[in-house]
Amino acid sequence: MSLAAATAEPMPGISPDIYSTADFKTVSELAYSSAGIVLEAGKAMLVYSRWAPLVRESGCGTFAAYIDHIRNNPAEQTRAIGALTTNHTFFYREPHHFEHFAQTTRPKLLNQVQSGQPARLWSAGCSSGEETWSIVMTLLGEDKATGRRIAGSDIRFLASDIAQHALKKASAATYPVEDIEAVPAQLRQPWTKVAGGMATLDDTARGLVRFRTLNLHGQWPMKGQFDVIFCRNVMIYFDTPTKERLISRFAEALVPGGFLYIGHSERVTGPAAAQLQPVGPTIYQRSAA
Repeated sequence: MSLAAATAEPMPGISPDIYSTADFKTVSELAYSSAGIVLEAGKAMLVYSRWAPLVRESGCGTFAAYIDHIRNNPAEQTRAIGALTTNHTFFYREPHHFEHFAQTTRPKLLNQVQSGQPARLWSAGCSSGEETWSIVMTLLGEDKATGRRIAGSDIRFLASDIAQHALKKASAATYPVEDIEAVPAQLRQPWTKVAGGMATLDDTARGLVRFRTLNLHGQWPMKGQFDVIFCRNVMIYFDTPTKERLISRFAEALVPGGFLYIGHSERVTGPAAAQLQPVGPTIYQRSAA
């Protein structure tokens, strides 16, 4: 069924003067062109729920007026597109990735920095930070003194997302204690402080990470390459051509021998498959040649 046919009926309880099927179609086109996000016909009510507060706050009154408003306001457009993303994540998600990181990637990175070479990591689509902090705790390890030495070396960690509200939570680095319990205790305890039922990452861990707003579909300001890229459960919102372009960009952004971690339902396909070799479940390594 076409988008037009699927959205031809009025949406229940919503005046078409405020939000119409034509508005949803325009939002869908904007989300795809600006961020590669595919909004299927059944997402009309999701768009309404995510954007209605922004429309009210802007004073535009209608979705059509708000769409016109954000076309000439890049910052507000970024905020609006970010509001459409689903920031569902949790600590230590897909544990096999962190086991591989601890056993294979971490020793490689530590050898690099000990020999005077930098190490660079990127959590692309970091959402509200649970992935980022899971990586950081795994990198720093079980011993606090050793972890502090690691943090003082030439290691830099970029965490990016298009959703500014998610980045705000990520940078605050404070979560309910029960949320962080998925992280093994020997990693969790050295790097978090618990008070009032909330766990906060300590200053050593927080000092490693720089959070930035970034649209993966747009220009990337980073000049150097990365040793590690995590981009998990982000590409499920893209169509195949967009996924394959993004994976190719990730491959080019990795140093030879660098690792790419993707979500459990995602796969490397397209031209980048020649550069990225599978080394574990949804773990790929860029070939040295």
